[in-house]
Amino acid sequence: MTTPASTTTPSSTTLTSTVVRLKLSLLRNGLRQSGGRRAAYVASAVIVLLFAVGQLLGLVALRGHAHADAVVVLLAAVLGLGWAVMPLFFPSGDETLDPTRLVMLPLRPLPLVRALLVASLVGIGPLFTLCLAVGSVVAVAHGGAAYAVGVLGVALTLLVCVALARAVAAANLRLLTSRKGRDLAVLSGLVIAVGAQVVNFGVQRLGSNGLGQLDPVADVLRWLPPASALGAVHSVSEGSYGTAAAQLAVSVAALVAALVVWARQLTRLMTSPDGSTLQAADPGPRARASTGLGRLLPAGRTGTVMERSLRYIWRDPKTKAAWVTSLAIGLIVPVFNALQGTGSIYFACFAAGMLGIQMYNQFGQDTSAFWMVAMTISSPRDAYVELRARALALLVITLPYATLVTVVTTALLGDWERLPEALGLSFALLGAMLATGAWTSASFPYSIPQEGYKNVVPGQAGLAWISIFGGMVASALLCAPVIAATVWLHADADNEHRLWLLLPLGTAYGALLTLAGLRLAAPRTARRLPEILTAVSKG
Repeated sequence: MTTPASTTTPSSTTLTSTVVRLKLSLLRNGLRQSGGRRAAYVASAVIVLLFAVGQLLGLVALRGHAHADAVVVLLAAVLGLGWAVMPLFFPSGDETLDPTRLVMLPLRPLPLVRALLVASLVGIGPLFTLCLAVGSVVAVAHGGAAYAVGVLGVALTLLVCVALARAVAAANLRLLTSRKGRDLAVLSGLVIAVGAQVVNFGVQRLGSNGLGQLDPVADVLRWLPPASALGAVHSVSEGSYGTAAAQLAVSVAALVAALVVWARQLTRLMTSPDGSTLQAADPGPRARASTGLGRLLPAGRTGTVMERSLRYIWRDPKTKAAWVTSLAIGLIVPVFNALQGTGSIYFACFAAGMLGIQMYNQFGQDTSAFWMVAMTISSPRDAYVELRARALALLVITLPYATLVTVVTTALLGDWERLPEALGLSFALLGAMLATGAWTSASFPYSIPQEGYKNVVPGQAGLAWISIFGGMVASALLCAPVIAATVWLHADADNEHRLWLLLPLGTAYGALLTLAGLRLAAPRTARRLPEILTAVSKG
């Protein structure tokens, strides 16, 4: 980052204008590459701007409302959080501001930070943020002093959001530009799904109890940047000038801290060598120490297959994303419904259902590497041990998790008498899905692409629908005896004291279904190995 005395460096103003023009040129040239890219950019810009205008008008309509300040503060906090986390999930969203592309230029950190900060203000995201900030000021400002502070508050809000996003991106740039880092974007769907459930829960609570529910949260958030900058506008409107000054000082301090962190990360990025420029510290082969996982699993092929499956869950981005999504949604649905007072103990079965889906398309998860597994299967017995080990690996996670979700849901509802029957139904459903998952894995295998966001390669969507939804319908039919027993025991008041029998009944029935499904799927797997290998290798 330092330059010799003989080297001329551009002035701060020249550097800033150059970087801004560079960004505009790259954006313009990128849009010229294809009409589809140009149409997608224009369409997304129009949608974002229409949404921003709608939010602006909605905030203006809140002017004079008793709880407008709470809405404004909460909105600013969510906006700041979004700016902070989005670079982690969409690292390639603004490639024109990647500082590593400027490593060979004689640039100093502080001028470069100023130039990149100004360039960061050019785009749809900053314009959207600006619209929300302006609408927030209009909603809570009363008097000339409040509007004057509002101008400063809008600027601070925008700058804090942008600087925070750039600091986070710079701190994680080495990771985000690697293959593993790019795979983090796969988890963005989970964030959206969980966020949608949280927003839905919050809207329902607000609809029943009013905006006054936001006041306790807003009292805390108004002291956190960037919400504190807009909170200062309301404080001035209320005549609390000292409070407003303190809130503005908090936002200024946050902006300075973000810029300092950003500058330090830029210095590290542009002066420190990365893995591509360093020689291996230990070029010789070295035996890897065995982990504790292998020692806890059974010996032989069963333990080997279980360990491989569990490592896939932990290391493979697509598999991990599917598991994390299932774990999150399996907990959110029953718990959120219980918190809203509309839940049922039977919603706890949702956890077992979401995790049971992971048994489907077992061989497709291996993709082209399945040929190494296929070489070890020469008989139905080999296929049975392979499928059984994969099912056991799933049970290591699904059994305790389904039990935990059921207990938590029961505690929230306070319906402890129905805990045994809920567990019995969950275990029966889990066993049914393991059985149908083993059979559909052999009958309807499909390939999962390793890159991108698709979970099915083109041309195999029909197989995926048949495998998953057909298996789910079959699982529901297989659980009919346990469901019928539950209804019968509830219908007869004299038998209600025997409802606890559903726990051992459901557990035993689920285990029998799993064993039967594995026995039926094993010969089919051994017989259809060539077809399975061809189907799963297309990605």
